[in-house]
Amino acid sequence: MKKTVLITGCSSGIGKAAAFYFHEKGWNVAATMRRPDTECELTRLANLACLRLDVTETRSIQKAIRDTEERFGAIDVLVNNAAYNLTGPFEGATPDQIQALYEVNVFGVMNVTREILPYFRKKHTGMIINVSSLGGLIGMPLSSFYASAKWAVEGFSESLRFELRKLGIHVKIVEPGGVKTRFASNSIIVRKNDVPSYEETIEKRLAAYERRRPKLSDPKVIAKVVFLAAVDNNNNRLRYLAGNDAKILWFLRRSLPFRLFTELLGRLAG
Repeated sequence: MKKTVLITGCSSGIGKAAAFYFHEKGWNVAATMRRPDTECELTRLANLACLRLDVTETRSIQKAIRDTEERFGAIDVLVNNAAYNLTGPFEGATPDQIQALYEVNVFGVMNVTREILPYFRKKHTGMIINVSSLGGLIGMPLSSFYASAKWAVEGFSESLRFELRKLGIHVKIVEPGGVKTRFASNSIIVRKNDVPSYEETIEKRLAAYERRRPKLSDPKVIAKVVFLAAVDNNNNRLRYLAGNDAKILWFLRRSLPFRLFTELLGRLAG
């Protein structure tokens, strides 16, 4: 029987690439997003359902899970991918902006996980793959909001796996580096105009990103790692780094003294 994956955040980027790749590999795919009525490419594929799911709305999550089960008969893997970025100095963001980021990037992951767990427990099998980030392992300049949210996802995933593995449910994390998607261009950049030093730092960080853009990973590269995590029988493995930059920086983080690594990271980030 074909396996079925439910993926959040499939309107673009990693989520959309993962939906295409799982389908290419013969899986049934529930590609979920907030506005499925605007999707044109995924809707053309057989054995792929574009469903509405907003990770901040419990009813939409419950309905997407029911619709997936009714359409395909089962759900084998959940990929928590939906997220967005907020970049800039911590002092520049409002409490509402930070709260909104956490509602999607942290509580959204927890919301969807909470709703799928009774289904997986009943089957005594299932897998949850949380798409984190290299920023969930390494704090980047001007990324205190995003990094702290992804670090929360890392801690949530690492702890959750202990309470679920005896129930036959496995938890894994995929940690992409930089990706050629609309994610970066759609990032919300906050500024603090009354402190000029922040503005200089922001401009240097944005310039460094533009220099790196040609070397960023294609979304399909990350999608392949998400698929690898789904089919890998080594359920003792928790983390899957995705992208050459993620692998290199994580190797340097573990190999160099912290002071030297942070100096290097500061130069690379502008």
